[in-house]
Amino acid sequence: MSKEVHLPRFTLRQLEYLVAVGETGSIARASERLNVSSPSISAAISQLEDELGISLFVRQHAQGLSITQGGRKVIDQAKHVLKEAATIADIASDVSGTARGPLAVGCLITFAQLVLPRMRAGYEAAYPDVRINQTELNQAEIFSALRRSDIDIALTYDMDIPTDLQFTGLVRLRPFALLSATHNHADKEEIDIKDLADLPMVLLDLPISTDYFLSLFEAVKQRPRIAERTRDMAVMRSMVGNGFGYSIANVRPQSDVSPDGLPLVCVPIAGSVRPLRMGLLTTQGAENSRTVRTFMNFARDQVACGALEPIGGEPL
Repeated sequence: MSKEVHLPRFTLRQLEYLVAVGETGSIARASERLNVSSPSISAAISQLEDELGISLFVRQHAQGLSITQGGRKVIDQAKHVLKEAATIADIASDVSGTARGPLAVGCLITFAQLVLPRMRAGYEAAYPDVRINQTELNQAEIFSALRRSDIDIALTYDMDIPTDLQFTGLVRLRPFALLSATHNHADKEEIDIKDLADLPMVLLDLPISTDYFLSLFEAVKQRPRIAERTRDMAVMRSMVGNGFGYSIANVRPQSDVSPDGLPLVCVPIAGSVRPLRMGLLTTQGAENSRTVRTFMNFARDQVACGALEPIGGEPL
């Protein structure tokens, strides 16, 4: 007579929380990533540990969580389980003819606030059976997240795209100078990149993005005079508004004032400067997933109906 084997009972949601805590190193950061309360994540991890009969993390009061050796093995396997679960959801979507299941969307941090929430809201209204998890990242982080399958698709620029990833362009965005309304060049219809080189610049200093901004000056064999650096778009806008220098961007802000209430002006950069293309980045073959495919088609439809024109985008 065969002996009944007790199989531990846990949910995919618990595994999702487990992986997020393991990757971020804290329940608080996992809470921010997943937009789920910290107590809910903490309870899910405790329930999972009770069910498995092992400790997955060591709680350290001052230093957060440390993953145990057993916890590391469980997290690695949990990633495989979640990936296979997503594949099952894709199969179900293909059979039913509708998109359903989770979709992890990344977005370049420099324009996430202007593009992703509205696009996500429209997509979820059209496909209510899809559950989107969004993450804001810099360009280098997007590449890594796609390769690790932490995200399924990303909205980003065509900056230094690796050959193992696939970019689908949506709109073309020409660079412009962001100036204080009191700046000497604020009343110009356009400005040459050479006229900016000797002026103090507030550089939006993000991986790969920085290389693009600096390349605009290399094309005319000049170097900008970088007075300030920041990794935060809102801080950059406030520094420009307060007269610390000009900056360069490609996405037009929806407001002509800085976060602290000072007037700003966008002046197009003249000449044959390199524009950026905003589009969708995926791994090879990602369109085989119905959820990814429907998101890509929805994004194209948004461009066709002019949804991205307010940020200065020219459809490709």
